[in-house]
Amino acid sequence: SSVLLLGESGTGKDVMAHFIHDHSHTYNKNFVAINCASMPESLLESELFGYEKGAFTGAKTTGKIGLIESADKGTLFLDEINSMPLSLQAKLLRVLESRTIIRIGSVKPIDVDFRLIAATNESLEACVARKTFRADLYYRLNALAITIPPLRERKEDIFPIVNHFIAQESFTAGTAAVSLDEEAPYVGQVEAYTSY
Repeated sequence: SSVLLLGESGTGKDVMAHFIHDHSHTYNKNFVAINCASMPESLLESELFGYEKGAFTGAKTTGKIGLIESADKGTLFLDEINSMPLSLQAKLLRVLESRTIIRIGSVKPIDVDFRLIAATNESLEACVARKTFRADLYYRLNALAITIPPLRERKEDIFPIVNHFIAQESFTAGTAAVSLDEEAPYVGQVEAYTSY
């Protein structure tokens, strides 16, 4: 099933996407990620679907495999899917329904089998209401939705996270690992900081 991750920026949606992939039966296959807000529509389309040689001016003479095709048998993670242009949303929906892609400049369908994990920091229902997101794609993605609350709503996670980073830095520095417990000084300051 496709998975939709919902949460504010910085809540760890990419970490959750990796966790889902790493604990699935396709953990040893490709995990391919792209941020839909980070590139213009024309480039995003060629990155997702790939292209044949000579498909457009500036195209590589060898053509290029797209990210969807690269994710075959693995996981495709589309971050900030709310920023995907409507025209590409229609093409993505077609891929999810047919499980085939067509590279730019080609007419030959290519079979693909991948898990889609999409993430958004904005309500897709609101995007549908504004007509900036397709309702049919939203309903297909929303079959399995996971909301990740911000750290200010799960303060019990502060110490495990802090201790994780301390252990990580200790290992990198080659020093003895230390950890904090909940009686450590400045707890109130840490909790106050995470309430913003």
